[in-house]
This record gives sequence, C-alpha cells and structure tokens, in this order.
Amino acid sequence: MPLPRITGLLATAALAAVLALPMAGCKTTGGDDVTGSIGSQREPRTDAEWRRAADYWEPRYEANTADAEVAMRYAQALRATGRKTQAAAVLEQASIKNPHNRALLGEFGRALADVGKLQQALEVLGRAHTPDQPDWRILNAQGAVLDQLGRPQEARRHYASALKIKPNDPSVLSNLGLSYALTKDLRRAESTLRQAAAQPGAEPKVRQNLALVVALQGRFDEAEQVVRADLPPAEAAAAVDELKQMIEQRGGVQRTGQPSSGRRGKSRG
Repeated sequence: MPLPRITGLLATAALAAVLALPMAGCKTTGGDDVTGSIGSQREPRTDAEWRRAADYWEPRYEANTADAEVAMRYAQALRATGRKTQAAAVLEQASIKNPHNRALLGEFGRALADVGKLQQALEVLGRAHTPDQPDWRILNAQGAVLDQLGRPQEARRHYASALKIKPNDPSVLSNLGLSYALTKDLRRAESTLRQAAAQPGAEPKVRQNLALVVALQGRFDEAEQVVRADLPPAEAAAAVDELKQMIEQRGGVQRTGQPSSGRRGKSRG
C-alpha cells in the first residue's frame, strides 16, 4: 500500500473534527459493496488495476447507460481512481432509468456523500431499503452521512440497527468508533475500533482508523505498531510521523476523558 494513500487515510476529517477544526469530508468504511473486476471474481486492488477496470467498463457503460450493473461497476472504478464527481453523475443517470433498483440507489447515495451532497445522499439512501426489509450496509452508510451532518446520536442508532442484523461487522464498528472520535470520546472510540480490528476480515482501513485514534491520544509508537500490520516499517514510521506533525500543528493531542457534548463541523464519505 503506497505511503500517500495511507497518510491520506490517516489524515481524515476525523482528525480535523477531534481537533475542533472545520471538516471537508471524512473517510468511512463499508462504502464499496459492489465489486468490479475484469473477467474474474477478484476485485481490483492496485491503482493500475482500478484504472484498467475503468477503461474496461467505460465503453460498456457508453453502449448502454441504462444497464444498472455496468453503471455500478464503472462508477466503482471511477471512485477508486478519484473521479468521484463523474461517478456520481454516472449513477445519477442510471438511477433515473432504474428508479426502483435498490442496489443502484445505495451506490448512488454513497457517491453523493463522496462529493459532499449529504442531504441528497440521505434521501437517496432512504429509498435504497425499507423498514420491513432493512439492509445493514445501507444503515451503515446512512449512519456515516448522519455523522457528517453533525447528528451523531441518530448515526449511532443506525449503526446499532446495522449491528443487530450483522453482529460485529468490522466496517460498522469502525464507523461507530469514528463517530465517538468525532465527538471527542476517544476512550470509547479506541475500544470500539479495537473490537472492529479484532474481527476476522477487518480491512486495513479499520486498523488505520484505530491508529488515528491512538495517535490522537499521543501514543505514536503504539499507533505505528498498528500501522505496521499493513505497511513496511519505514513507511509506517513516515506515515505516523506525518500524522504527528498534523496533530501538533492543529493543537496537540487530546486527553481521554469526558466526551464533548458539542456539535462538530462538517465531515467523511
């Protein structure tokens, strides 16, 4: 995993929120539910593979913009290569032509959150499932958007509902942990993120979120050990050193203790 990607993830809006600074966006988990591989069941992993996936799906999408599955796969590759506005536009067009496709609506809602259209994202995600047939992935995404809107209690109710359907899911637990971090309850954030990281199948971003919260409490050596699970030692040290500098520039480490009761700024997608 390249260093810029790791440091970019560690320097999420969660960091800015915990340090009481304005936020542009916050990194969530659980947003990439649709895979998009070329001729196989394996999802692309590297930037080059994702670019090839985008090249593969682009002509297929252009040939039939109403094909929901193709649109989702193309949009996923666009999001993975940083073309989030284009991904949202692709999914918007597909959703107009497939207004009752819940999987498509779920992807469109996530893409809207990616580009900061949070209220619209919440409305679209609400149409992606129903109360009698809730989807834990959509509940997770709704929680992330609510957190970004500064509504943590509502967000946590959505995470709780998701965990009733999918107990101990690491992506939901990770978002819940960041929710606590965003209201400066770092002790509970760390506990929740450790629970998430301990789950089978926990992705690197879960451990990276844990490293962020540990670092925010001034335990940089421990944060580096967490990051080393996914990076060579030199890259892990450089990533945490960059994170340490950012924390120091924004006011220093936070003390664990009583959580903040105030609202935070705008947030993660």
